Formats: sequence, C-alpha cells, structure tokens
Amino acid sequence: MIEFINVEKQYDNGTKGLSNVNLTIDQGEFVAIIGLSGAGKSTLLRCINLMHNITDGQLLVDGTDVSKLRGKEVRRFRRRIGMIFQSFNLVTRTTVLKNVIVSFVPDLPYWRKITGIVKKEHKIKALEALDKVGILDKAFVRCDQLSGGQQQRVALARTLAQNPDIILADEPIASLDPVTAKVVMDDFKRINKETNISVLLNIHHVEVALEYADRIIGIRKGEIVYDGPTKEVTQDVLDEIYGGKTEEIQAALEETE
Repeated sequence: MIEFINVEKQYDNGTKGLSNVNLTIDQGEFVAIIGLSGAGKSTLLRCINLMHNITDGQLLVDGTDVSKLRGKEVRRFRRRIGMIFQSFNLVTRTTVLKNVIVSFVPDLPYWRKITGIVKKEHKIKALEALDKVGILDKAFVRCDQLSGGQQQRVALARTLAQNPDIILADEPIASLDPVTAKVVMDDFKRINKETNISVLLNIHHVEVALEYADRIIGIRKGEIVYDGPTKEVTQDVLDEIYGGKTEEIQAALEETE
C-alpha cells in the first residue's frame, strides 16, 4: 500500500510541485494520473521511488516512512519499485537480453560487475520477462534495431525481471504511435491483472487513461482535484482537471500523432 499524508513538495527555486496531497493506493490497483504539463504528475510518481524528496508530510509504502530511508535502505527499497520512462533508458548498442540482465546488476558481487559474468538463473529470469511481453524472439537483437514500441517493451521486461511490487511509468506511450501505444498499454494491463503488481502511470492521452485505468487521479497546480473510479469521470471532472481546456488539449495531441 502507498499512502500520501499531507504531502508537500517544494523545489529549491520556490516552486511548489505538490500541495497537501492525501492518497491511499492499494496493492494491485491500476491508476492513471492525468493533468496539464507541469501540474505535478511526474513529481507525484518520482516521490514514490525517492527520485524526489518530499518537503513536508509523510509518504508511506507498506507502513515504511520512505523519507527516513538512507543509503543501502534506499537502494533496497528501490528494488521493489520498477520505473519506466518515456525515453526507454536502454543501452542501444547492446542486445535486448543484456539490457534486461542489467536489472540484476545492483545485487551482483563486485567481481561479477567487473567481469560481466552473470548467473544462469539471471539469464533465465531475463528470458522469462521477455516472453511475458512477447519479444522473446528479439533477445539477441541489438536494441538500436528495434522499433520504439519494442524498445518500450524491453524496458518493461527489464522492470519485470526485478520482480517489483509496484511499476511507475512516466509518460510511457508519449513517443509512440497509436497502434504501438495500444500494444504497450495492453501489456501493462495484462501484467497488472496476472501478477497483482500495482501500476501507476502518468499520461497525457485522456482517452487512453479512461480506457485502461481502474482509477483516475487528476492533478492541477500540484493539488489533487479528482480521485475516483474511471467510470465516474465526466466532462465536468475533466474540465476541473484541465481548466476547461480538455478539447483543445486532445486536438493538439491528435495533430502531433
């Protein structure tokens, strides 16, 4: 369970990223975070895995106050949370399999990190993760020979290989065409249902969020203005989240696709 209790995030320049955030997210939920650019969507996600530190309040994961973690405790905690970025963050000049095996590096002894020799069990786990996202046949292909959608699925496989409790995805389909985006979103949904891994993603495409998520969190200027079931999201709710600019935003997105 993830719990935000009166969480505030203020950056060094005085900008408030989050203001009085109170949320409880249970294990196994599929949650989409929506809002305008700069509303605080990425900040919310990145506070969960300590990429950003909160400045006030409490952020609990399974009862642990994550703001109090230090050193090895932080690294151990982050092993439970998979993070997927818009830019994929892959080593494109090496194979798909090696990119997935990277997920095991933090747990390897120093000599294995230096020599690059990995255990057979790690290779098997990496191959199983690739199979889960449907690209096992690409295991020995270099990442720079893959399409954008295939690269995003490699990133997802790398995350699955570390056996996380939570997957955070920061605009995972922003650079993908609609057909490829659907394939990637189908992967997220299937993995959520089959493994009970909590999935939290922030996304600009409102229609995609409404199609796949069970719950919508709407953020405006760092504040939660909607938190509830997807089926209860109305046009009035979207206008509250986007300041009445929903149609303009969707039109702009369609022009870029």
